[in-house]
Amino acid sequence: MTCITALTAQNTTGVKAIFPVADMGFIETALDAVFTDVGVDAIKTGMLASEDTIKTVAKCLRKYGAEQLVVDPVMISTSGSQLLPDSAVSAYLSDLFPIACIITPNLQEAKFLHKVATGTDFSVESLEDAKDLAKELFKLGPKYVLLKGGHLPLSANYRRVTETSPSQIVADILYDGKEYYIVESKFIITKNTHGTGCTLASSIASNLAKGLPVPGAIKMSIEYVHGAIADDLDLGKGNGPINHLHKTYIEPLRKR
Repeated sequence: MTCITALTAQNTTGVKAIFPVADMGFIETALDAVFTDVGVDAIKTGMLASEDTIKTVAKCLRKYGAEQLVVDPVMISTSGSQLLPDSAVSAYLSDLFPIACIITPNLQEAKFLHKVATGTDFSVESLEDAKDLAKELFKLGPKYVLLKGGHLPLSANYRRVTETSPSQIVADILYDGKEYYIVESKFIITKNTHGTGCTLASSIASNLAKGLPVPGAIKMSIEYVHGAIADDLDLGKGNGPINHLHKTYIEPLRKR
């Protein structure tokens, strides 16, 4: 079930326009409709385009005691541009992260969040650096931090890939305040990764709703998304989507 907070006009070459829902009362009504009927076992948030939207969503989730909340902090574009005003980023930190079960930033978003929270830059050149960054983000209030490794391809010695060290590994880091859980995958060279972060967060929420513990839900979701990337759909003129149906097989019709 969904609560639409913004519409986008986009294709594989980029986002052409964003049309946020301006009526916060409508967002509250949409969330009330979902929570008071079928019910909710887990929640995933995606692009929340304004401070008012973030605060409204957080208020409603608190009202209903939502626990299994997966926050995908969509705030940095693929090119590295900031998508949200500073006030909206601050609302993530003050209102949404403290009630989140898991936040799922990529490397760009994680470094940006750290700078907003502390005023300092954080350099990441290795797996150990990334683990330290995940530990810093844990201080922002979520129960778990999943620092995605797709923007940090690593060599066999877990250092950032250089021209003389071909990429081999992607390491996704889960931190719960005490332990690190590392999920390693083979780095796949492809331009067709549109929707990767959204798909991963949605899959995690789905697995949590099925009753899986957090580490298991994340491991299964990473494996699912890795397969969707590996299928390498080549659609459109830009960065094509991953194949969400890669695990679906259609049996040919047979005479009986």
